[in-house]
Amino acid sequence: MELNIDATNTKRILVLHGPNLNLLGTREPEIYGSLTLNAINEKLRERAKELGVDEIEFLQSNFEGALVEAIQKARGRYDFIILNAAALTHYSIALRDAIAAVPVPVIEVHLSNIHKREEFRHKSVISPVVLGQICGFGVDSYIAALEIATRKLQRDSK
Repeated sequence: MELNIDATNTKRILVLHGPNLNLLGTREPEIYGSLTLNAINEKLRERAKELGVDEIEFLQSNFEGALVEAIQKARGRYDFIILNAAALTHYSIALRDAIAAVPVPVIEVHLSNIHKREEFRHKSVISPVVLGQICGFGVDSYIAALEIATRKLQRDSK
C-alpha cells in the first residue's frame, strides 16, 4: 500500500540499533539474515524518502548509555523513534525508563521472532512503554515500523 504524505508537516524519525547489530550480514545469518546494517539503513532511507519523511537518522551502539542518551535527546527533535534494542530488550530498565520519560513515541522492532527463540528472549521489558512491537520479518520489521510511524504522523497532523 502506498501512502500519500502531506509534505507540509515535518516528519523526523530516529532509528536506534542496539548491541551487536553492527555485525549483521555475518552474525548468525540463519537467524538475522544476510543484509548488513548499512544495507538496512539504506533501505529505510529510500523508503523514508518515498514516504515524504523529512529527516531520518541512524545510531547503532553497543553501549546502553548511548542509546539512553539518544532517547533523552530525542525530545523536541524527533517525531518518532524506531528501536531495535537487541539484547537490551530483555533486561534494560534504563532503556525502559528513558522511553517512558520522553514524550516521543517508540516502535520496538526485531529482525527475528523473539517469541519463537530462547525462553529468555520472550520477555521484553520495554514493550509495556512502547507504542507497539514488530518482530520476525527481517528488514521488513523496520520497514513496517517506518510506514506505521509515518501513517500515524500523517493522521495526527490532521
